[in-house]
Amino acid sequence: MLPLLDVAARLGLSSDDLIPFGRDKAKIDRAVLTRPRASANPARLVLVSAITPTPAGEGKTTTSIGLSDALTLLGHRATAVLREPSLGPCFGVKGGGTGGGRSRLSPSDDINLHFNGDFHAITSAHNLLAAAIDNCVHFGTAPGLDARRVLWRRVIDMNDRSLRNIVVGLGGETNGTPREAGFDITAASELMAMLCLADDADDLRRRIDRTLVGFDRSGAPVTAGALGVTGAMLALLRDALLPNLVQTEQGTPAIVHGGPFANIAHGCNSVIATRTGLKLADWVVTEAGFGFDLGAEKFFDIKCRSAGFDPDAVVLVATARALKMHGGVALDAINKPDPAGVAAGLPNLEKHLESVARFGKPAVVALNRFGSDTDEELAVVAEACAKRGVGVAVCEHFGRGGEGALELGRQVIAAVDKGGARFEPLYPLEASIPAKIEAVAQAMYGARGVAFTKSAERDLKDIDKLGYGNLPICVAKTQNSLSDDPKLRGCPRDFEITVRGLQINAGAGFIVVLTGELMRMPGLPKVPAAAKIDLVDGTIVGLS
Repeated sequence: MLPLLDVAARLGLSSDDLIPFGRDKAKIDRAVLTRPRASANPARLVLVSAITPTPAGEGKTTTSIGLSDALTLLGHRATAVLREPSLGPCFGVKGGGTGGGRSRLSPSDDINLHFNGDFHAITSAHNLLAAAIDNCVHFGTAPGLDARRVLWRRVIDMNDRSLRNIVVGLGGETNGTPREAGFDITAASELMAMLCLADDADDLRRRIDRTLVGFDRSGAPVTAGALGVTGAMLALLRDALLPNLVQTEQGTPAIVHGGPFANIAHGCNSVIATRTGLKLADWVVTEAGFGFDLGAEKFFDIKCRSAGFDPDAVVLVATARALKMHGGVALDAINKPDPAGVAAGLPNLEKHLESVARFGKPAVVALNRFGSDTDEELAVVAEACAKRGVGVAVCEHFGRGGEGALELGRQVIAAVDKGGARFEPLYPLEASIPAKIEAVAQAMYGARGVAFTKSAERDLKDIDKLGYGNLPICVAKTQNSLSDDPKLRGCPRDFEITVRGLQINAGAGFIVVLTGELMRMPGLPKVPAAAKIDLVDGTIVGLS
């Protein structure tokens, strides 16, 4: 691991630009964004996405890191701009979120656990607003919140299904007003989304103030600004607003900031971090969570629309094992050679490539090679991509670092040089909410249409009545299928997306569309990853 000042120098940063957090982590001072861009080269933004993944994931973060290292080896000033890991997956199913093998962020354990306090600050600020809400209900003070119509839930950065639905205020009149409440995971917090989409502290203040937290006894909306704690929330978030500088294990600078999930939130790192990367580097590699249908769609329709970004290319991560799963091969057999199974799963890859083309962007397929993959299996994918005129690179950065992604780097450079169209969102903001949902469902998922439950229809009426109909949408949907049924693998056809509810996230600036049985508070698996983690002689072990 290089000294952090040496890493910072690769981006033209000095010690005066950094706020150290220990020896090998730092915040980047906000003044950096006010400077003119030093390089005469154009800043290129590359989005890394994926096909519909297996439960363990296909190596999207690892690929982002490997590609950044490869671009550095090819002589370019590059940086990876990524999301922060949540403790939920670290202790749940997937483990840590810093890549793997020789394509990993460093210091990995520190980034996975407590990283510079950002998640804790968001959790604290979010719950301060929750406490102010219940305090207002308890004393009956302005703005006269109706305890039955409080919308703002609490959050914690942990998978804990027992907290999804709770009752607060029990124990007598001195302990508050009893009411139903609940917890979401911090990655699903609207405050997380606000911080990740805000331009700066002033913008975040405006977003918090306009956040819808409930209704008064007459049915009028109550916003967070009326509770008088926005300033205190911003004080808690002072440092969390600054992006974090770390490095890959090969010394490429990495800017890591924000961490919304893509299946229950918008799935992208912060606008501030992306702008910082584009200010400092010639090549910025970023990612959006889960498959292209989730994180990448929101990256374009929410983040890029709001912040004015326009990516130069998309890398679509695929694996033979995921294609076998989509071809009908059982999960416990996807590591066995099966070229026919790979071929049967190709429609999933092809659907995501169609989605990339829908946004007018050139695509490169990063085919992550696992030890059990055969040349014949990989050739099936390469041939299918060649027929579509899409570049494909077999990647071995997990075992070889940037050297294992050099071909991917060359393919990305060639795709960017070839050029693409400026992206167009899937829907105009003035379209109705049902029309927006249908546009995403048909274009990204391949659905024939959308069905709304009675509860969702009531939510639609409230949205129109309150004047939030011009916001973009953020679909909360399973990551395990293009449909809203996690059991439907491959490329399902002739299905409907069922919307069971909608939530107004006025501060974040979008409408959350709830589909299927997806929960905004995950639960731990029967044997969680936490069972393998330990502290041995001061060293953390088992955190992958």
